[in-house]
Amino acid sequence: MGQPSPPILPSPLRRWSYSDDFRQFIDARPDQILGELVRCAGAPIELNQTNAWRQQISLLKALKLSTHLTNSAKIYFEYTIPRLGRRIDVILIAGHVLFVIEFKVGERQFTVSALDQVWDYALDLKNFHDASHRLCIAPLLVATEASRQTIDVQGTLHDDGLVRPIRASSDDLSSAITQCLSFFEAPEIDTQVWEQGRYLPTPSIVEAARALYAGHSVESISRSDAGAQNLAVTSRAIDKIIEQARTQGRKAICFVTGVPGAGKTLVGLDVATRHMDQDDATYSVFLSGNGPLVSVLREALARDSVERAAASGTRLRKGEARQEVEAFIQNVHHFRDDCLKDPAAPLEHVVLFDEAQRAWTLEQTASFMARKRGLPNFDQSEPAFLISCLDRHQNWAVVICLVGGGQEINTGEAGIREWLEAVLTRFTAWDVHLPPQLNESEYGSRDVLEQVLARPDTHPNPTLHLATSMRSFRAESLSRFVREVLDLEIDAARTTFARMQARYPIRITRDLSRAKQWLRNQARGSERFGIVVSSQAQRLKPHAIDVRVKTDPVRWFLDGKDDVRSSYYLEDVATEFQVQGLELDWACVVWDGDLRHAGDSWSHHEFKGTRWNRINKQERQAYLKNAYRVLLTRARQGMVIVIPEGSNEDPTRSAHYYDGTFRYLQALGIPQI
Repeated sequence: MGQPSPPILPSPLRRWSYSDDFRQFIDARPDQILGELVRCAGAPIELNQTNAWRQQISLLKALKLSTHLTNSAKIYFEYTIPRLGRRIDVILIAGHVLFVIEFKVGERQFTVSALDQVWDYALDLKNFHDASHRLCIAPLLVATEASRQTIDVQGTLHDDGLVRPIRASSDDLSSAITQCLSFFEAPEIDTQVWEQGRYLPTPSIVEAARALYAGHSVESISRSDAGAQNLAVTSRAIDKIIEQARTQGRKAICFVTGVPGAGKTLVGLDVATRHMDQDDATYSVFLSGNGPLVSVLREALARDSVERAAASGTRLRKGEARQEVEAFIQNVHHFRDDCLKDPAAPLEHVVLFDEAQRAWTLEQTASFMARKRGLPNFDQSEPAFLISCLDRHQNWAVVICLVGGGQEINTGEAGIREWLEAVLTRFTAWDVHLPPQLNESEYGSRDVLEQVLARPDTHPNPTLHLATSMRSFRAESLSRFVREVLDLEIDAARTTFARMQARYPIRITRDLSRAKQWLRNQARGSERFGIVVSSQAQRLKPHAIDVRVKTDPVRWFLDGKDDVRSSYYLEDVATEFQVQGLELDWACVVWDGDLRHAGDSWSHHEFKGTRWNRINKQERQAYLKNAYRVLLTRARQGMVIVIPEGSNEDPTRSAHYYDGTFRYLQALGIPQI
């Protein structure tokens, strides 16, 4: 019966409400244990929760363990999982096994969602609690009113010391624990060492947004190990820039860069959540031109707000929750249009632009304004106009640009160049704060950057770059590998893959059905998986993939395994436009004939009418290459790449359109299934 976590924990290391040696737990009075649980709850407790705790205490006191285990085991109630914003009912460390126990008091059935819940808890410890990485972990789901179960302890393909969830009735609990102890062979767990373990989570963007919006700090939901740039450091650097601008009456633009999945959006959300009060001088707004990202985050936060309100005993309508969220996360184009209508300075002094590299060029903006807004001869790029909106403030303002390199995927997307040129030509009095990494090739702005760096009010700041991928906690070098693959750096890609393959599995296949089965076998608990393809992949229809069919990203990313519109069903597919900025745990990338490996180069194509046409414009070639960069960096834990066999009976799917790409990936050492 997992409950939302209390807002404040007694200490950074104590994540549980009650713990004791198992022998002392058995000897303690139930009311004494219950009193401690109530005291640590941090909120009024309903009667059904106290009744559930009483039954859990009773069942656990009745466990039949050996004398040695009874004397050496330790028990923990209500263990907080920061990344998930939930609490594990009970953790029991007995001998060489850590048991994650979830009780469904009064239930007779073992639902899929309940099994996924206890599996998610165990996975979270295995992946993100450093003292649990190498432990044997057994998730147990106890439905107290269920009939006796056949206890079946099964490992998984991952072979990492985490078994599949075990179903147990009240009468089966002792037997389940005994069988798990027999199944595993490992040294006895030192509970003191385990309690001191650090929690180093790598949340998905949706999980992170939920946690930040609920009031958690970025430190509590992000990694802090030496191998990762601490997101809190970058957040504090931005806070310092905002405060300096406010106190000194200055205007500043700040660029935050990072590898794909490094947490740029997370940094932006962290800053925005701490400046949500409209009455505060530093009131801010989080803007994104990424429609699917905005829709998914808004819906996720609205759903979460309703659930948290219900858990606290209050009722919040979904519509009310959505209204609040919409003020927090806005579409950049709506913000732009409001500023077009109203020449006054916006309410916000601080504006965060997510995926700022996707803002429009002068040509694209002028064309849009003439066609859609009746404004001919518009003479500003989107970056220049957006800065001008904040420049209307008489005293101070800050623009924060969250920038991904090599992420431009659509016609008219300006990259970072337009922002820099706007500062050079129109907003020369603005301070500029930027990381040295902006000079790297994927940002495509070295020449104009040199001019910006020569300004006296430009301040290089290395803490504004996030160098480590947070998305792929299993392979921090994934973005490097994908860059090397797409840049045809064969030897480097082969070396990088050899180093990362043990922790981040990648497979190739010619068979989509095999790829789907591989995904299902790899995913555990509620780990999300799905199929992603290029928006130019027009000849996958024989494989039941039609990119022209509109996929709802909200349903695809947020809905469960029982919804045919969700990614889990492996029917609807998402393109680079729907997945950019979002992520899956496991991905199937289906590679069509639009991007072909041909000898020592890529050949770029689009399908029109009845045949493939070569793409010759360099800009459009870059968009297609970046589309595959986005697709290949969506998975947090692993991926399978499908390169179809093709058909020599169908000239639009000729085998040689695909064979070169398959041979190239195979030559990098990627195993075939």
